Amino acid sequence: MDEVDRLVEAWGRERPELDPAPMQVFSRVTRLARHLDRERRQAFAAHALEPWEFDVLSALRRSGEPYELSPGRLLHETLVTSGTMTNRVVRLVARRLVGRRADPTDRRGVLVRLTPRGRAAVDAALDALLGSERELLAALSTRERDRLGALLRVVIAPFDA
Repeated sequence: MDEVDRLVEAWGRERPELDPAPMQVFSRVTRLARHLDRERRQAFAAHALEPWEFDVLSALRRSGEPYELSPGRLLHETLVTSGTMTNRVVRLVARRLVGRRADPTDRRGVLVRLTPRGRAAVDAALDALLGSERELLAALSTRERDRLGALLRVVIAPFDA
């Protein structure tokens, strides 16, 4: 038995008219999210990155060469407000992890580009993150991991719609 089993058992005893079965899943997902957040922060900190920095840098890295996106596209990729993104880009420019240049297709636009230093940082942090995540899933077979991913996709789909 784990902590969630004890929690569900206690609610079943105290509120027998309720079905606490969803807690079997969501309490574990919540606990896993806390562990994952801690692991992510450690992986990023080992490479002198904050989670938000990794989010922006990884969006640029995933975009492919020339690793460049408009601030609007970065907003879409990272789900933050325009004011927050402006602040983040300014801070990343100061750290020389990204650069800015005028958008040649839009006189008023700017493009944010990953620098070689930014690319090295995000690649190293990603390597560390994936190693940590592999350890978290080590008790599962490849088939079980695939099945878990598929089931979680079904649960998350309404939120992403």
